[in-house]
Amino acid sequence: MIDYVNAATTEVLRAHAAKAEENLRPAGEALAALREDGVFALRTPREHGGAWADAETVARRLTGLGRACPSTAWIAGACVTAKTLAARTFPAAAPFFADSDALFCGSGVPGARGVRVADGVRVTGRWPNVSGCEDAAWATLAVLVDGEFSFAVVPAADLVVDRTWDMAGMRATGSHTLVAADVFVPAERIAAGAPFPLADAMLYATTVLGPVVGAAQGALDAVTAMFASDRKPFMSAYSRMGESPGARHWLAEASYLVGRAERTMLEVAREASSAELSPVDGPRLRRALADAGQDSRAAVERMLDLHGASGFATTNVLQRCWRDVAVGSRHPHLNPYLAVENLGVALTS
Repeated sequence: MIDYVNAATTEVLRAHAAKAEENLRPAGEALAALREDGVFALRTPREHGGAWADAETVARRLTGLGRACPSTAWIAGACVTAKTLAARTFPAAAPFFADSDALFCGSGVPGARGVRVADGVRVTGRWPNVSGCEDAAWATLAVLVDGEFSFAVVPAADLVVDRTWDMAGMRATGSHTLVAADVFVPAERIAAGAPFPLADAMLYATTVLGPVVGAAQGALDAVTAMFASDRKPFMSAYSRMGESPGARHWLAEASYLVGRAERTMLEVAREASSAELSPVDGPRLRRALADAGQDSRAAVERMLDLHGASGFATTNVLQRCWRDVAVGSRHPHLNPYLAVENLGVALTS
């Protein structure tokens, strides 16, 4: 059986999670551990020394990391997406993959315009919500060049970080705004973006969902530990949490929801990678992923009900998982009402 979780890596992430949130960016120790563990090479093409891992492997790795630090796992997921887009856009010449373990960030929103000049394009614009941009070596960025949707791979050092990210959850992702002011991009690093296959779309969605499911698992770890302690339900005659049938029921309910979210995610990853999909399958799989995000959220809410008000103490890991799940599960990839809407359209077209 493949071991998707490196205990030493997750322990480093867990130990520095609070520091990362305080600084609004991942801890240097955590980034070094991910690099050493090959996480940043998950979607570096094999011909450049990477793993080019499938969606299930990516989902399992990110979930394990998210159990320790959801924000740092999120940045690892953003690297997966940015490297996949770069590899799809530039399948032949890819000097930016010389370091297979380099951290990438990126944005698929065309926040900038490019003007063609001799040997390349000059780019000016802004890309909001670029996770990990302060620590990345390269950025894969959508650009409009003469009205054509394109992707450019730009050294992060050529861009300015406008520190706009200050959210209630996923705080340590450092998802600030990247700014380009007349940045020259050579022709070999900018090209028209091609439509990506459904398998890639599912991969991108699992890079978001994996850290969310991992955060729900981290919350479950904290609550399960409470049952092993001498903590008891307040204002009751019970001497331990486990003596309460109601508490055991709610723990079982939360555990089931977390498990279902993970199973759903992995089933989607396997199906999207291996099957020939129909026009209905894409919306159906997106709906399943949205449901998994909602299961994660519902599970953490139940755990907070079970734990009580002390779960919101700033020193309690449960409240950080709650905030990370609340924000991460509302990413556009996991939008539940659009998932339902699009599935309905597909079924009636």
